[in-house]
Amino acid sequence: MTNPSHTLDVQQFINQHRFSRYQWGILVTCFLLIAIDAYDSVAIGFVVPVLVREWGLTKAAFGPVLSVGVLGLALGALIAGPLFHRTSPKAVIVGSMLLFGVCSLGTMTASSLLSLGAWRFFTGIGVGAAVPGAVTLMYEYAPQRMSAFLVNLIAVGALVGASACGLTAAAAVPAHGWTSIFLIGGVFPIALALFMLATMPQPLQFMVLKGYPSTTIAAVLRRIAPTANVADDTRFMLPAAPEGGKAGVAVVLSRRLRMGTAMLWSAYFFGTFAYYLLLGWLPTLVQDMGASLQNSTLITVLLTVGGIFGTFVFGWLMDRFDKNTVIACAFVLGGLGVWLVGQQKGDLGWVAMCVFVGGIGLSGALMSMGALAASFYPASGRSTGISWMHGVGRFGGIVGPMAGALMLRDGFSLGTVFTVVMGFVLMSAVALLVKGAAARRAAGEVLRTESA
Repeated sequence: MTNPSHTLDVQQFINQHRFSRYQWGILVTCFLLIAIDAYDSVAIGFVVPVLVREWGLTKAAFGPVLSVGVLGLALGALIAGPLFHRTSPKAVIVGSMLLFGVCSLGTMTASSLLSLGAWRFFTGIGVGAAVPGAVTLMYEYAPQRMSAFLVNLIAVGALVGASACGLTAAAAVPAHGWTSIFLIGGVFPIALALFMLATMPQPLQFMVLKGYPSTTIAAVLRRIAPTANVADDTRFMLPAAPEGGKAGVAVVLSRRLRMGTAMLWSAYFFGTFAYYLLLGWLPTLVQDMGASLQNSTLITVLLTVGGIFGTFVFGWLMDRFDKNTVIACAFVLGGLGVWLVGQQKGDLGWVAMCVFVGGIGLSGALMSMGALAASFYPASGRSTGISWMHGVGRFGGIVGPMAGALMLRDGFSLGTVFTVVMGFVLMSAVALLVKGAAARRAAGEVLRTESA
């Protein structure tokens, strides 16, 4: 006799079972995906000082090249949002990784600002499309009690990838030239894309929303909990969402979520403005303080190394306290660290320490934004919400390096540059505090309505 058909909430199933070896495999794969993405997206910043000398150009001339890569990140994320629903997250992830792997190899052939910018633009599109899919995949296989920590854990891959790129640049560029960075950045994503195509599942809640065969969903759940009794004829469901059948953009811009969406976009915009300005120009600014090329590169790496620690801590705190307040405080810490960098007078030890503190706050906060967005949106709008937060917010990363180029061109002092950056970081904190206040008001209105 077979068990009669019954209903099963897939999120409750995940919550009730231990984190399995199968879920660990998803976590490791998503971690590697984000690490490789970050490696490719930041690589150009570490070779600018070399190209300035080899090509005989000014530092400011590379501002548009740094910005066009971030434009690709933004457009890739905006395009990916609808594609996640119209095709599948797995298809978008694999296709985008193949795209930026090939384009990273193509960057090795660049011989001018125009060709360099073109390759970085299409690399950015691939990177921007892949990251939101990885966040969605991890969040939908994570128990709620540790979802923010696990999503932040894979986000640390971005900091590891960026740090690895800096270390590779310090070791490989003097010996093998600037193209060696992009050779590594092209081979690895292509190999990982093929591995994911063969082994990774679709996001769990996506399969339920799209009406995948119950046998397919049941097989995945049995891999998570082999001892669970999950029949092939089970009817799977999701936690109830108040959007009344809406999906995608309609959920993201719905009346209930509109203010939170605007504040998420604002916080990510201001944060990426600061982060990409620093990532693009910090090696050059630190060299202006008297550091060598190698030391300036290693100090810049501390911006991401500090974020590794911050991301773990903030993920743990987000699962226990108000998520908006935790990340707002992280941005405040980052702003303080960035400001202190500009107050140093050539003491490279203190510069390195302040960059590290700024990285804990700023990098850690930005790496936590994916978990914040994933928890804010329901399954019907999650992938679009994460993608569009990245897409809209990353326009700040386009403006940031260009603003840095303008400030350098106009002779701004180092203290002024870092004070401007701090101001944008603090605006991210304000946006998240506004988002938290709006969420509390909305919750109060719901309670009053239900009471009435």
